[in-house]
Amino acid sequence: MKKKSLLALLLSVMMAMLMACSGGGIESAGGEATEKEVIGADEKDATELKYWTFVELHMDFFKDAVPRWNELHPDKKIKLVAETFPYDQMHNNLLLALQSGKGAPDISDIEVGRFPNFLQGEPQLLPMNEYVEPEKENFVQSRLDLYAKDGNYYGLPTHVGATMMYYNKEIMDAAGVDIDSIKTWDDYIEAGKKVVANTDAVMTNVHTGDATQFQQMISQQGSDLFDDAGNLTVDSEKNVKTLTLLNDMLYKHKIAELTPGGEPHAEEYYAYMNEGKAASISMPLWYMGRFTDYMPDLKGKMVIRPLPAWEEGGGRSVGIGGTGTVVTNQTKHAELAKEFLAFAKLSKEANIKLWTVLGFDPPRHDVWEDPAVREDNKFYQFFGNDIFDTLLSIKDEIPGIHVTEHLPDALTELNTNTLNNVLRQKSESPEEALKKAQEAIESTMQ
Repeated sequence: MKKKSLLALLLSVMMAMLMACSGGGIESAGGEATEKEVIGADEKDATELKYWTFVELHMDFFKDAVPRWNELHPDKKIKLVAETFPYDQMHNNLLLALQSGKGAPDISDIEVGRFPNFLQGEPQLLPMNEYVEPEKENFVQSRLDLYAKDGNYYGLPTHVGATMMYYNKEIMDAAGVDIDSIKTWDDYIEAGKKVVANTDAVMTNVHTGDATQFQQMISQQGSDLFDDAGNLTVDSEKNVKTLTLLNDMLYKHKIAELTPGGEPHAEEYYAYMNEGKAASISMPLWYMGRFTDYMPDLKGKMVIRPLPAWEEGGGRSVGIGGTGTVVTNQTKHAELAKEFLAFAKLSKEANIKLWTVLGFDPPRHDVWEDPAVREDNKFYQFFGNDIFDTLLSIKDEIPGIHVTEHLPDALTELNTNTLNNVLRQKSESPEEALKKAQEAIESTMQ
């Protein structure tokens, strides 16, 4: 039996079990939300809309948006029932709810790696074209394209996800390294050797359970997991070169350690980094919120710079990660939900709020030089006042990644087997592991 057929069978069985447990709906079978809040609860005669997310921080954004909407639209007030669920639980429940035709929220976040699952066949999401089209020229187009199909825009982006290098300046200064002298990965490795020789820290960490780092570095070279035509390119020469460099950072140059917890969102890693155990990490700008929330002792020590290039003049960033916010076709208030979502995510003020409330780099590039994003806030206090200057310096060097319906399978294979086998277990060479990954992912595409 082919894997897709088996998956369809399993989904059918799960659906039947869920329907039986919940009396025909999905919600009661999906487990409890980790957080639930009614935003605008005191508003009289307000229309209730339900919102699902997998990121607790996103709640703060809507806590700001709903009161602004209600003040400007007294005749169309809303009450937003916002719920946060664990990542897998939310995406699985949403997919099952949409497939069953019952139990989905009005509005939901969908992470970019899962978004292709919701675009297969006829999307059960409402197109947002009437709101997107008039504003397209103000946006980083690759961010809109991530959530589009056949000319329809279904998800509204939350950030650009421009990848940067976060340096602990205190450690780098102690090592005698001028951060701004690091232009290429060769420079980075030499700087890392000074860090290891002169401090108690390593230069960086290499992830075994999160392919973000690998994706960043291959995308800098114009490579990816898929090409423009959607063909799988996991075992390409540039990808082998990248995994080899990560492996060399660990075992040849000895400037890195394996990431505690396997990935940069693990509690073990936050504690490790907060204690000054590593001098740098490459992550998108949205990761600033992880520092402010989970690594408070690094305030005033961290600075943000472009990624090292593979060669002088090469690309120094890439757009990684993302969340598209959608209106589902199960909403009973389609026009209101769409209008509110456009207000919350597309407007100029909304994009300024993405920065001031969440610390995300706004996908609407016409606000990057707006005085409002230069006003002092906790992110400037934590990282210094040159964040947007750095972003503007690489604004033409932020390619997106190719998102296809098979991207989740590719990421699962890399996160579960490939990176671990090469970097932790040392049981396969980069070339062997990527070739195996290519074959394994191809088997799911048949």
